[in-house]
Amino acid sequence: MSRDLMLAVRAGGGFGLGLAFFLIVVVLVPFGVGPETGRLALIAPGVLWIGALLACLLSLDRIFALDREDGALDLLVTAPLPLEALVLGKSLAHWLTTGLPLCLAAPALGILLNLGWPGHLWLFVSLLIGTPALSLIGAFGAALTVGLRRGGMLLSILVLPLYVPTLLFGAEIARRGTEGMAVGTVLALLGAVTLGCLAVLPFAAAAALRVNLR
Repeated sequence: MSRDLMLAVRAGGGFGLGLAFFLIVVVLVPFGVGPETGRLALIAPGVLWIGALLACLLSLDRIFALDREDGALDLLVTAPLPLEALVLGKSLAHWLTTGLPLCLAAPALGILLNLGWPGHLWLFVSLLIGTPALSLIGAFGAALTVGLRRGGMLLSILVLPLYVPTLLFGAEIARRGTEGMAVGTVLALLGAVTLGCLAVLPFAAAAALRVNLR
């Protein structure tokens, strides 16, 4: 796990890059839609979730790339450690270096978009529950495209449609929380998406790695 964290940071996928991109997105939005606080507050949950999602995309193509380049991935595939455990470790490392910092920074950046105060807590909760799914889906996409030249664009095309349910439920939780509405049902749906990804995608990614490394 410590090796995966070091690789994730050294590969340019550390929390600094993701946070910088997230900040740029949030700062640019008022220039594009206008400075009216009411309008910004209305779109803040969706904008913050889209910014977090795009920030997660920045480092996905590097999840397995370094191990592939130095030959370590071929050794890991034949090691006694289950390949599914490797995928989980890579996904966790990606979440710790990208998803978790975004969760912590999002409520503060919400102030720039005039997000209502009740929404700050629910934004954090929704990102905390939803971003692990983004990392798991990203690891699956990275396993499908490992070894391909210029696979970053293909990876983005593959994973973005899979990100849509997480984005919809996460932004809806933040919106409902801001307006004081019940969030229990949507929160359960978001949790179900993350648990479903945890149950299925490590096996799917491991199978994709085995096929690509033959």
